[in-house]
Amino acid sequence: MPEISRFFGIVITMYYDDHAPPHFHARYGGDEMKVEIENGRVLAGRFSPRLTGLVQEWLVLHRDELRENWKRARQEEALERIDGLG
Repeated sequence: MPEISRFFGIVITMYYDDHAPPHFHARYGGDEMKVEIENGRVLAGRFSPRLTGLVQEWLVLHRDELRENWKRARQEEALERIDGLG
């Protein structure tokens, strides 16, 4: 489970064998959610509204990098680190 970013205790990962639509996983404590890259829709799981807002803010800032990492994962290439918030 390659970690691509970490901020405010939120860990962002992307899996090589995940299926479409392009998405990433966010973990905080025992909670996890899966978020679609293109539209920010939460596909599974949930966070508190505050944490969801932080993840959505981060997504908007780094959408192009996430798209690129999704392509890398599909080609089984090393994923790039992405800056966190703050």
